[in-house]
Amino acid sequence: MSKKVKEKPKNKKLTKSEFEKKVLELAKKGMTSEKIGELLRREGIHSKEHGGKISKILKENDKYINPDLKNTEEKLEKIKKHADANKQDKRAMREKVRIAARLRKLRKYFKIK
Repeated sequence: MSKKVKEKPKNKKLTKSEFEKKVLELAKKGMTSEKIGELLRREGIHSKEHGGKISKILKENDKYINPDLKNTEEKLEKIKKHADANKQDKRAMREKVRIAARLRKLRKYFKIK
């Protein structure tokens, strides 16, 4: 039996401007800073080597989306869709209320209307 060993990707050498372009390009696709970081790490590109945080680059270019809010909003949309299709699912109804409350709390915490 042969074991498959994952090879670590070699670190790619990018300039700071190329790194920023890559981050902004991924942000246009609707990715959050944490997803962009994961994808770049898989490609062997680390943000620390380019002297900046991904979220900071996105904030400077007005592309930053708070991942907590985005993920909670997506979860609420999915549960609403499910609850509307399945009126008898009482647990989904309760979950919809609970997630909506969490979203309200997050918006209040981050001062977003």
